[in-house]
Amino acid sequence: MGLELAERGVIPEWLIRRSIRRLCERHALQLAAGSDAEAEHALLAFRDEARRGPIAPVPELANDQHYEVPAEFFGEVLGTHRKYSACFWPPGVTDLAVAEAAALRITCERADLRDGMRILELGCGWGSLSLWMASAYPLARIVAISNSVSQRAHIVAQADRRGLKNLEVRTLDMNSFEAFGSFDRVVSVEMFEHMRNWEALLTRVEACLAEEGRVFLHVFCHRRSTYPYRTDGPENWLGRHFFTGGMMPSRDYLRHLEAPLEVEAEWTWNGEHYRRTADAWAANLDRRRDSILRILAKTYGSAEAERWFARWKIFFLACAEMFGLREGTEWMVGHYRLKRPGALQENPRGSIDAVLA
Repeated sequence: MGLELAERGVIPEWLIRRSIRRLCERHALQLAAGSDAEAEHALLAFRDEARRGPIAPVPELANDQHYEVPAEFFGEVLGTHRKYSACFWPPGVTDLAVAEAAALRITCERADLRDGMRILELGCGWGSLSLWMASAYPLARIVAISNSVSQRAHIVAQADRRGLKNLEVRTLDMNSFEAFGSFDRVVSVEMFEHMRNWEALLTRVEACLAEEGRVFLHVFCHRRSTYPYRTDGPENWLGRHFFTGGMMPSRDYLRHLEAPLEVEAEWTWNGEHYRRTADAWAANLDRRRDSILRILAKTYGSAEAERWFARWKIFFLACAEMFGLREGTEWMVGHYRLKRPGALQENPRGSIDAVLA
């Protein structure tokens, strides 16, 4: 009954937030139960189960739930760069577009991108990073992979409008991804959480790397637990409507994989950065309600537009409350630069402190 009323938009936001916060607190307590050894055992069991399955369990649902919503919707909700992932909020910053740009700069810095490189982006979303890289590194050759026809069309149109000739966008289900070409850098921002068999995917990614190539991953994570998103029961509303087939990796999950790549450098963003990002999306949703309802009516039908408006609002609130729990120390964002074992070690370049002042 509570979820039905929330989806009908009759429950006030403060009450929805309080309910979500209680669910997140309960989940955090469940994840904290047991010893570190038990948590590691659960992680390894998840890994072993994942390696027996496909790279992505239900890629078509990720498409339906997020990426085939019209570009106009995300143009209303996201910032100027259409970054549909965690942004970085330096002290004093209150503008979403500035936080987007800060996150994009940090990503390029930590991936150690340089002009003239061959760069592959896996899961390029609405093109925030691809277009940024194409502009910042005009001599680079960039290939971006998306699972969405509408995303590819949007990015190609933006590249044409900006006169960017060094960006190619391909549409591909990651289950079909195979090595092609040779790349100095492979970057991926919040795509791996939609995958399941990371070892198989990283093996294919490694086959794309040039001799001294590097991989940079941006993933959201939990401080110690790895778990799948489920779809049954009211407490799994987010998994059912927005993250079917997804997973929450632990901060150290990559270090437990048997893959031909190892962690060279690692950074963490406090969850408050994602909390502020999701709150900004929710505020844009409210601010542009009328135009967004018209967009949703074209996607879901007039009879369902209000319900889907409420669902997107609940989704953004759920992200904000989860990542903001316990001052951002429970769920957070991890950055990882990977290399082949034996490759020359590179020093992290000018990293920015991950925790809000």
